[in-house]
Amino acid sequence: MLGFLSARQAGLDHPLRLRRAESTRRVLGLELNKDRDVERIHGSGVNTLDIEPVEARYMLSGGSDGVIVLYDLENSSRQPYYTCKAVCSVGRNHPDVHKYSVETVQWYPHDTGMFTSSSFDKTLKVWDTNTLQTADVFNFEETVYSHHMSPVATKHCLVAVGTRGPKVQLCDLKSGSCSHILQGHRQEILAVSWSPRCEYVLATASADSRVKLWDVRRASGCLITLDQHNGKKSQAVESANTAHNGKVNGLCFTNDGLHLLTVGTDNRMRLWNSSSGENTLVNYGKVCNDSRKGLKFTVSYGCSSEFVFVPYGSTIAVYTIYSGEQITMLKGHYKSVDCCVFQSNFQELYSGSRDCNILAWVPSLYEPVPDDDEPTTKSQLNPAFEDAWSSSDEEG
Repeated sequence: MLGFLSARQAGLDHPLRLRRAESTRRVLGLELNKDRDVERIHGSGVNTLDIEPVEARYMLSGGSDGVIVLYDLENSSRQPYYTCKAVCSVGRNHPDVHKYSVETVQWYPHDTGMFTSSSFDKTLKVWDTNTLQTADVFNFEETVYSHHMSPVATKHCLVAVGTRGPKVQLCDLKSGSCSHILQGHRQEILAVSWSPRCEYVLATASADSRVKLWDVRRASGCLITLDQHNGKKSQAVESANTAHNGKVNGLCFTNDGLHLLTVGTDNRMRLWNSSSGENTLVNYGKVCNDSRKGLKFTVSYGCSSEFVFVPYGSTIAVYTIYSGEQITMLKGHYKSVDCCVFQSNFQELYSGSRDCNILAWVPSLYEPVPDDDEPTTKSQLNPAFEDAWSSSDEEG
């Protein structure tokens, strides 16, 4: 740390280098927060979480009971022990409550005054946060599994929607109607995600084992169908032009939009070059995935080496994105975890589970000090931590 500070003071280091190193250290020290609870409102499993990008203060949750809850994550009491209280909720008695399980909630990317939710009741609802009333409702013929608004769009207000049907629906918030449909998949669409790099590029994942990248401006639509074999297998082979050997039920772009992570029911996670569609062949080992619907995982932001957080049974597995190394397993839930979301301002993680709980994972405040009798060896050091700080003393 002193090496980074002195190099920064001398003007030898970019200001972001210390920030990235400290963010990395904090992520590597994530542990279950024993001082902070998230108020338990849901009567059944928590399917989806989203933290608003404006202040990173308010979090939405959606549950299998159809309930949506809005939490304030800020510690306004200034006490060491506190509970993140629910500010308001769309409960079972609310006139506009979803009839069935809420699968996705998302804040409007540019303003906390609006958020969206989609459900197994075949609807996508647009909510006014202040009045907690629906501003618009989109109805579909099929069960809705996933939806997503572009975090960077300035020229369109399209919401991509994945349903039990093979067609991807694009809903325009300006006109209040479904503007057009993307055709190409053969089975239900389990996950959709807009690129954070280009506002017109959309990734979709399906139960047909395929992941497609689309440019919604093009008439033909599909840019690339991702191939796990990188075109090296004959087209006659059954797995040709497939991303996984099972259903693909999770998608997540890296924050720079240069790569795309996918997870499938073949217990594999893959990293793709989002411009060429190439499988980078990073090996994450077995990534246990028995979810029958969409799995919502997340990535870190602002670290020296970025990390991915993936629900893994009742735990959350943490991997280094570009090396595939498993860093740790976060244990605290006692039933399957279905979603997690990263808060990049303070390097915190929130996870939702079928045990009805939302848990907060925060950086540990101190590093464990080894006993004098047991000298620290290389095997005891976390290799990702070691890499992130390896040159600090030399450059200081």
